[in-house]
Amino acid sequence: SQSEQQILSSNLECVQNFKDGILADAECTESNLVAPFSEKGSGAKTQTRSSLKLIQVEAETLYKWGPNNLDSKDLYVTNMLYEKEQTERQFTIEEVTELVQQLCLAHSVRLETASLFTTLVFELRHLSLKALTALWQRSSFKCRDNWQPLIDALPSCATEACVLLMKEIISSGEAEEDTVESFLWSFSFIPEPTSGMIECLAPLLHSPGTSQSSFLPVTALVHRFCSTHQSCEGVPAVQSVMRRLGAFLGGNCTVRDSAGLRQMQLVLKAIGNAGLAAASLAPVLSVCASLRSNPTEIRLAAIQAFRRIPCSVRVSNLLPTGIFS
Repeated sequence: SQSEQQILSSNLECVQNFKDGILADAECTESNLVAPFSEKGSGAKTQTRSSLKLIQVEAETLYKWGPNNLDSKDLYVTNMLYEKEQTERQFTIEEVTELVQQLCLAHSVRLETASLFTTLVFELRHLSLKALTALWQRSSFKCRDNWQPLIDALPSCATEACVLLMKEIISSGEAEEDTVESFLWSFSFIPEPTSGMIECLAPLLHSPGTSQSSFLPVTALVHRFCSTHQSCEGVPAVQSVMRRLGAFLGGNCTVRDSAGLRQMQLVLKAIGNAGLAAASLAPVLSVCASLRSNPTEIRLAAIQAFRRIPCSVRVSNLLPTGIFS
């Protein structure tokens, strides 16, 4: 059928000549034929010939690869993420404000715009909370195309100061709903969370407007923090988050209506997210799972909340056999 035909028929042929291990010249011919409009090899067709020839070789550019030629000072082990050159220079609010303005004037699809945006993210990481707050007061405007570069850059900043500013923006109620959603979910991906971040975000669990939306992102942050900090359950900020979630359980996870059922399921999922920090809630989770008057959805969610709690809590003893019999 016509839909199965190859639309573009392309061919590339190159002849290369090497001399003393170095490419001396290359001749390439590339042809492209639009198949649906061709007949017996003719039709809409382009053909390009290119020729490359080595003119000269500078002696200092010749380099023979091998273990004896490598300078160990130039080698290091790293991951595959893009790297940014480290700088100790402190950026001023005026410089970052000007950068935001440049982004507003730049065309959204240009390569330069992506480079400016990346620079903005890295510059934000060098600013204190006081400087970020001043920057927000100056640069929270929208560009002509309704874009707010600072709003988009803050979730990628991942510093304690940036998290504090995002929390203040959320709590102030001045941000749009999609911005709040973006801020909240960015907390789940912070690579190196601090107790200060958890401490500043814990009040969101009490806020009527953001409490349910913040359960999963905040507990994901707690889990990542506990993965790199021993005895994290003793950190006051972590305890504050877990006390708040424990208060929602009410001792046995009893719910009165469908809205309460949905919220309880979300709370239990958040507790499961928290991992090591949730060990103190294991006895309550056991009660929630064992109580036959609880809906099956709640009892199952309570069991699933144990998924990251360490085996040292002895889950098998907390969850007696045959609780669903």
